[in-house]
Amino acid sequence: MAPPPPTTNEAPPPLSGKKRRIAVLTSGGDSPGMNGAVRAVVRMAIHYGCEAYCVYEGYDGLVQGVRWPLSKEAFFGLVLLHTIEHVLSVSRIKEAHWEDVRGFLSEGGTLIGTARCMPFMERPGRLTAAKHLIIKGIDALVVVGGDGSLTGADKFRAEWPSLLEELVQKKELTPEEVKPFQHLNIVGLVGSIDNDLSMTDATIGCYSSLARICEAVDSVDTTATSHQRAFVIEVMGRHCGWLALMAGVSTGADFIFIPESPPGEDWQDEMCTIIKKHRSMGKRKTIVIVAEGAHDQQLNPIKPSAVKDLLTKKAGLDTRVTTLGHVQRGGTPAAYDRMLATLQGVEAVKAVLDATPDTPSPVICMIENKIVRRPLLEAVAQTKEVAKAIDAKNFDKAMELRDAEFHEYYRAYQITTATEQPELMLPEDKRMRIGLIHVGAPAGGMNAATRAAVAYCLARGHTPVALHNGFPGLIRHHSDKPLGSVRDISWLEAESWASKGGSEIGTNRGLPSEDLETIASVFTTYKIQGLFVVGGFEAFTAVSELRKGREHYKAFKIPMVVLPATISNNVPGTEYSIGSDTCLNALITYCDACRQSASASRRRVFVIETQGGESGYIATIAGLSIGALAVYTPEDGVNLKMLDRDIDHLRDVFLQDKGQNRAGKIILVNEKASKTYTVQIIADMIAEAGKGKFESRHGVPGHFQQGTTPSPMDRVRAVRFAVKSLQHLEQFAGMSKSEIDDDDQSCVVIGIKGAKVLFSSMEKVEKKETDWKLRRPKDEFWMGLKDVVDTLSGRPKVVKHA
Repeated sequence: MAPPPPTTNEAPPPLSGKKRRIAVLTSGGDSPGMNGAVRAVVRMAIHYGCEAYCVYEGYDGLVQGVRWPLSKEAFFGLVLLHTIEHVLSVSRIKEAHWEDVRGFLSEGGTLIGTARCMPFMERPGRLTAAKHLIIKGIDALVVVGGDGSLTGADKFRAEWPSLLEELVQKKELTPEEVKPFQHLNIVGLVGSIDNDLSMTDATIGCYSSLARICEAVDSVDTTATSHQRAFVIEVMGRHCGWLALMAGVSTGADFIFIPESPPGEDWQDEMCTIIKKHRSMGKRKTIVIVAEGAHDQQLNPIKPSAVKDLLTKKAGLDTRVTTLGHVQRGGTPAAYDRMLATLQGVEAVKAVLDATPDTPSPVICMIENKIVRRPLLEAVAQTKEVAKAIDAKNFDKAMELRDAEFHEYYRAYQITTATEQPELMLPEDKRMRIGLIHVGAPAGGMNAATRAAVAYCLARGHTPVALHNGFPGLIRHHSDKPLGSVRDISWLEAESWASKGGSEIGTNRGLPSEDLETIASVFTTYKIQGLFVVGGFEAFTAVSELRKGREHYKAFKIPMVVLPATISNNVPGTEYSIGSDTCLNALITYCDACRQSASASRRRVFVIETQGGESGYIATIAGLSIGALAVYTPEDGVNLKMLDRDIDHLRDVFLQDKGQNRAGKIILVNEKASKTYTVQIIADMIAEAGKGKFESRHGVPGHFQQGTTPSPMDRVRAVRFAVKSLQHLEQFAGMSKSEIDDDDQSCVVIGIKGAKVLFSSMEKVEKKETDWKLRRPKDEFWMGLKDVVDTLSGRPKVVKHA
């Protein structure tokens, strides 16, 4: 017996005076983080009193509407599990409830599916899709996909009025049925591992993909070094070289090939010359990264096999090829992609509610550290212009059309990789001796920043001077024999530091105030003419002390730059510190393992302590990235009413859990959120309140949060900021001590503020932006994100500590 056909004459509910209905779909190639976007859209829509829908299998789901025909076996299989009414209502456009997206954040790919849909590319397919949306009462669509998916979405919106008219003419729907749906609201989120959309610095999934690549390159790196081999790594990117470029920056690759900037006509000789030079200087390995869309200036493809043959025959190297393929798409999303997808999903729902019939379709973008809306069509058009420029062999234009960040990274890679570039050398009177020092606790990316600084110095003719083991090392061991703590550093010594964690030149929390006179003497003796300080709040404090010490010591009247590097991300003058992303990735790995344990045991809560000092940044962003039930920070403190309310919330959540929906819960507690309520005490209180219905455990990851290998984001930003910092320092070459002292830009902190990378005067930041007592910025940009964490976890409003 064949199953009965589904009903199709369901009247669309009018929207006037009713809840908005917002649908979300994922389209195109999958990318890690898409599920986080779906979760955010669904829960934020419900939070704002709307109804949320998921469209399964992308645009194919819009066109198919209902999963028919079903095979006889499939039909009766569903009947065994559900009622016939449920089976008849099985649809690819389904309402999503709060619990339906639980656990989505940590999953790779897309749980609501994606598929190529040729019918949607034709008008009849879009006509059917429009009918299905109206039948479901949906007039807003959030599309997570690449530029092709977003282009299709905007075309769908542009045709919408004529599609409604045609549906009425064909009598598939009545005028009354289409009347409430005169406008289709489209919002785009870019899910693409290639990071190929213009007007945004990052697309959902790109940093997770880059992490897979770096992990692979780091792995073959050890083999290459052991056997003195060369490896040619092929990565994805048909029209965009972002992955290849960033992998080159992150791993210190010897040569890269990207579509936007193909090598010159004599690239074979150029590549072999650079690689032979590196080998002659003592380098035991060679890494070449090739984007799959790489070509020469005549648009002839450059294949990994051709590069391998060249390195084997012309450079005489034992060479292997590794093609990473779809492994680049897979795996758990990185912390950044979880955060990016969540914040963009939240912004997408706000954009839907803000939109008017005249509002152009927006795409949600990220510029430096700021979520922004951009016109969807304009972003897609600019993206397509890149491909056109490449086809026209106008490579300068192709690079211009990429964002400024892309060009900066490319230039930084060129400067810090090739060993001899005569055109970059400064005149003798402009060359400086620049001190490089780490201050504070270790943070991922410190070594990458120092490596880039060393390479930049050598390329420009400066002398990089490593000041080992921080200021205490400088004070106590500068004159040690045969090897003191102050010594020039060579390219070969620093070359392998790109992927190393910790601090290769040593770091220390000690401050200059321990002995300013000795430090001034050392600066004079070793002719230090500029200072590059990498570290956290101690580094910020140290440079503040040196700046103030200028009044008594002329040796400190030199240009100084602080590059913030700390897992706590609590340095004033920036919204991003090197090392914080590595910390977040380590922390979510720990939390994912705890959640898995808690889910397996059902009805269990893990209370986890995070680092961060007096700043709740790490706890808050980690909470956003793992979907924590609650986050406790020093800024709000912890009180009994707050705990009581959260325990009541836990009771309600576990009471509503049924069957497979049961899952573990996580509460994050900053190490200094409360002197009284430690993670163990909070866990004990939860266990006592559970009375056997649910239980709790506590976890303290401690220094595990510093990570091992730095994350790709920390590596690439370390390189970019280091190069910019050295460029800033060399502007003061040849200036007198008094001229330097009079310039407030001679002592600065580099950082991201909103959508810009800025150098902020230390004196101004010290006076206006620093909470010295609590060792953090006065205005913490992320504080507003705590409400997002609470909203998406369903946590009730808490009573803040007085």
